[in-house]
Amino acid sequence: MERLPTTPFGQRPVTLGLLQATERATDVPALPHIDKWELLRTLCDAREAYQITDRELGVLEALLSFHPGKLLGGNADMVVFPSNRTLALRCHGMAESTLRRHLARLVDTGLILRHDSPNGKRYARRDPDGEVLRAFGFDLRPLLIRAPEIAQAADVARTAAIRLRDTRERISLHKRDAHKLALYGQEQGHIGPWEALLATLLDVTRLMRRKLTLSELTDVAETVENVLDQVLKHVSNAEEMSANTHHIERQYQSSDTEPFDSETCLGKDIVANVADPKDRLAKPATSDVSIPLPLVLRAVPEALEYAQGPVTRFDDLARLGAFLRGMIGISTSAWDDAVAIMGPEVAGITICCLVQRINDIRSPGGYLRRLTQQAQMGKYSVTRGVMALIQRSQTLEIAG
Repeated sequence: MERLPTTPFGQRPVTLGLLQATERATDVPALPHIDKWELLRTLCDAREAYQITDRELGVLEALLSFHPGKLLGGNADMVVFPSNRTLALRCHGMAESTLRRHLARLVDTGLILRHDSPNGKRYARRDPDGEVLRAFGFDLRPLLIRAPEIAQAADVARTAAIRLRDTRERISLHKRDAHKLALYGQEQGHIGPWEALLATLLDVTRLMRRKLTLSELTDVAETVENVLDQVLKHVSNAEEMSANTHHIERQYQSSDTEPFDSETCLGKDIVANVADPKDRLAKPATSDVSIPLPLVLRAVPEALEYAQGPVTRFDDLARLGAFLRGMIGISTSAWDDAVAIMGPEVAGITICCLVQRINDIRSPGGYLRRLTQQAQMGKYSVTRGVMALIQRSQTLEIAG
């Protein structure tokens, strides 16, 4: 059997990985035939195990396209010898410097071998009938030899992907249950640390926007399950106490409230004026959004992270505010009162401003009730709130 060259041409050194790949590729009996494209798709699933990128997989796909036929296997020659220029064109115009880097990475991982000619060029010697006698280029045989290993790594990767998907799904469902049950408990006036629980869920929502590992997702899932357990405990206890109180016909009231921290104590005068839905429709609130939209967007970057699409109009901010109000623990009634008094655009901008200052506000629901009361008396200006946020941001940038 003719010995093929294994040492690299030029200044490239011999490495342990090269020697190991060469050893695996030599003296191997005839291999079964495998669909080269199916093998490539399997490698795509297992790429993290081999630490190769999608660009490197694209280069490998181009190399496979130079191999005649659909199957790899047997004792057939598996050396392809395209020039860098031809290979770069098949890689959709990839720069040759980038191509060389990706080829070197594929060789380092042991997925292909490089058989360099005396002058480093890639070519083939043919007999008078046109059959290839000796080829200098990239040998695809290591890829075929490692096919069982690649298939096993792909199975592990698919299993991990399923666990990742299931964990994210479980977090989403438990977070939704915890969020809606907490809002229910808050709207019903049940005693519980609703603001703290909703703030924890808001932190989870922010965290889930990142690409988390399975270990990190498991920790998040435990956090959400703990929050859900607390919410269920407080709601169940409150419902049980409510049933007992109704049974013995006694009523308990707590007078230990502070001004502007309780939605219910602030909402009495407002609800008295706007409680009738017909009045709300008959007297729609006027929206005095006199501040330019780009200035508002500059003031509320935290809120814009949760936008479902581009925010190009004040209507988009109104919809964003309606979406965010539940996330920061504002009840439906408090939001409806704010919309009725301020108008949907101003109410939406106000919610976005509250999200921007969420760490400074103990009770977002009570705070919104206060702003709604001020708006009813003609003392609230959303423009001042937006400008205060911009000034605060500029002050922090200067201090930083």
